[in-house]
Amino acid sequence: MRISVIGCGYLGAVHAATLASMGHVVVGIDTDSHKVSQLARGFAPFFEPGLEELLAEGGATGRLDFATSMDLVRDCDVHFLCVGTPQSKTSELADLTYLEAATRSLAEHAKAGSVVVGKSTVPVGTVRRVRAWLGEAEVELAWNPEFLRQGTAVKDSLVPDRLVYGVDDGDAAAPAVLRALDEVYAPLLHAGVPRLVCNFATAELIKSAANAYLATKLSYINAMSELCDAAGADVTQLAAAMGLDPRIGQRYLAAGLGFGGGCLPKDIRSFRAQARELGVDSVDGWMGLVDSINVGQRTRVAAVAAELCGGSVVGRRLAVLGAAFKPDTDDIRDSPALDVALRLAEAGAHVVVTDPKAINNACMRYPQLQFEATLAAACEGAELVLLLTEWAEYRELSPDDIAELVAQPVMVDARNVLDREVWREAGWTVRGLGTGLQVPEAAASL
Repeated sequence: MRISVIGCGYLGAVHAATLASMGHVVVGIDTDSHKVSQLARGFAPFFEPGLEELLAEGGATGRLDFATSMDLVRDCDVHFLCVGTPQSKTSELADLTYLEAATRSLAEHAKAGSVVVGKSTVPVGTVRRVRAWLGEAEVELAWNPEFLRQGTAVKDSLVPDRLVYGVDDGDAAAPAVLRALDEVYAPLLHAGVPRLVCNFATAELIKSAANAYLATKLSYINAMSELCDAAGADVTQLAAAMGLDPRIGQRYLAAGLGFGGGCLPKDIRSFRAQARELGVDSVDGWMGLVDSINVGQRTRVAAVAAELCGGSVVGRRLAVLGAAFKPDTDDIRDSPALDVALRLAEAGAHVVVTDPKAINNACMRYPQLQFEATLAAACEGAELVLLLTEWAEYRELSPDDIAELVAQPVMVDARNVLDREVWREAGWTVRGLGTGLQVPEAAASL
C-alpha cells in the first residue's frame, strides 16, 4: 500500500519506518525541514534503539521517504495522523492545535476514498472534531491508538501486544475501513497479534485508560515505599512477594523516583480533566492522588539527599547519574532526575549531572546545571552520589568503579537497583526508597 504519516516526531518517525519495513511505500510529512532532512538521510533526530537501522533499510529499498510538502500524499491510500498533542498551557487537557492544522491541510490533498487514521492520544470527542476539520473531503475515518514505549518503540511497533481499530460501526463504509487497516497490518495479524474493533469513544479512551492504570500501579508501590520506610520494612521484598500473586504480577511494581516523560504525566492529567468535564468525580480525585504521589517522590529524594548531607546541601558537591526521564532514550521532558537535580541546585548544592545519551538535550534546556560526559568526571570529588535514571551502566556499577573518585562514599539509590549488601560491604552508605539506610559494616558495629 501507499501510506502517508503526518507528523514525524517520536510516534510518526517510528511508525513510518516500521510500516516501510513491513513492505509498504511510505512518505512521512512534517513541517520541520531540518527534521525531515535528517530522517531522509537515515538519521533519527532522537535516540531510539533500532530506529536508525530501519530508516537506513527503508531508504535503501526506496520504500521510505520524508518531505515537507503535503502534495506527496495525493496518491496514498491510507493517511496516519501522528502529530503531537501536548498538554495545553492553559489547562490539563491536550492541546489539539497541531492535530487541527495537520487535519485541515490533509483534507485539501487526500484523494477520494482514502482512509484517514488517527494515532495520536486525544481526549474523548476528538473524532467528532476531526470529522469537522476534514470538511468536504471524501475520505473515511478510523482511530488506531498507539501503545509505544520509549526505549522499546521499534519492538512495540513490530511485535505489538494488540491492535485497536476505532470505527463508526453505523457507517456503511466501516467494513472497507477495516479491510484497509487489516491490509496495513497484515504481517502483524498473520503473526497472531490480537485485533480489537470498537467504537470511536472507546478507541479514544483506551490509551489514556491504560496509562492511568500503569501510573496507578507505580504510585501505589511508591506510596508503599514510604510506608515501608516508616515501618522498617523493605519495599523490594514486599513488591517481590506481591508480584508472585498472578492477579497482581511483577511489572510496574518497582518503587523509586517515579515516572516522567512527555506522555504518562500528560496523559493522566488529560484523563483527569476529561473525567472532571464528564462529571466523574471518582476518577478525577483518584488520578489527582496518583499524580500527587508521583511528584512527591521528587521532593522525597531531595529531602533524603539533604538528610544524608547533615540537613543541608548548601555548598556540597553532588553527582547525579541520569538526565533522561528513563533509560534507553534521550528524552528529558518532565525528567524526574533533572527535577531533583534542579531542586538540589536551587537549595545551594553544586550539582554535576551525567547521562549516556541525554547530555546534549539537558545542556541546552538547563544551562544552570553542570554536565559531564563521563561517570568518572561527574563523580570526581562528590560528597554524595544520586542514581536517578536506571541506565544499564548505572545498574551494573561496582562500588570499586568510583570509590577512589568520590570524597564521601554515600549513595542515594533512588531506583532501588543496586545490590545494597555489596555496596555496604565495600564501605558505602546506601539509601534507597522504602529500603531503609544501609551503613558500612564498620559503622554498623560501632
